[in-house]
Amino acid sequence: MFSGSSSKIRRPAVAGQFYPDDPAQLNAMLEQMFEQARPSQPSHVKALIAPHAGFIYSGPVAASAYQVLKPQAEQITRVILLGPSHRVGFYGLATSSATKFEMPQGDIALDREAIHAIRALPQVIENDQAHLFEHSLEVQLPFLQAVLNDFTLVPLVVGDSEPEQVAEVLEKLWGGDETLIVISSDLSHYNPYEVAQKQDKKTSAAIVNLQPQQIHYEDACGRNPVNGLLVAAKQHHLSAQLVDLRNSGDTAGSHDRVVGYGAYLFTD
Repeated sequence: MFSGSSSKIRRPAVAGQFYPDDPAQLNAMLEQMFEQARPSQPSHVKALIAPHAGFIYSGPVAASAYQVLKPQAEQITRVILLGPSHRVGFYGLATSSATKFEMPQGDIALDREAIHAIRALPQVIENDQAHLFEHSLEVQLPFLQAVLNDFTLVPLVVGDSEPEQVAEVLEKLWGGDETLIVISSDLSHYNPYEVAQKQDKKTSAAIVNLQPQQIHYEDACGRNPVNGLLVAAKQHHLSAQLVDLRNSGDTAGSHDRVVGYGAYLFTD
């Protein structure tokens, strides 16, 4: 999955599974999702939370957040992307040694200078294994490539960590209008439809009200990066808004065991 010597490239792990690996098919699917996205007109977006399942399930919800970025496309030149680890257990936040992430729409260069800067923090480690097969970061990249122009990436897979540890990393990378923060997280998992709706509404209220103490293990698979963002958002006096809240029963699945998806924007 990683290749090269002087230029180390992380290859896609879930292209052709979670989203089309053919660029034309992928672009057509993205365009359709953006056309169907729920409209929203917030002020300047500093951060967002979007889900990370297969595109047929969570893509329409994610598109509702990403389509709002189009007016800022010229400003945003760096994306800080955090998502939970699904396959590898570890403490802290894992960087990658790669110089590029390969995607069907083209390679994305990593901001090696920024990655080097946060490596001074004790909770930040380099762990290519955590990135190798991880989908939570990868599925956000086609949306970012569709709405932004050229940008560099700081990808962080988040393991066992405290909200304050994540917030400290975000603070070091916060930047100005050129920097966008993206948190990848689904909500509740495998509840009946009505149970999931109730639980996800409660989690959404905690996100919008910047209350990380109200979000627990069973509420969101990306709770660690989400809670870190909520701490940082409070420190920076950001406002949060819910853009879209659905689950797999609303998009492409049954109502028996659903996964929740929410899209949220954080504005100055």
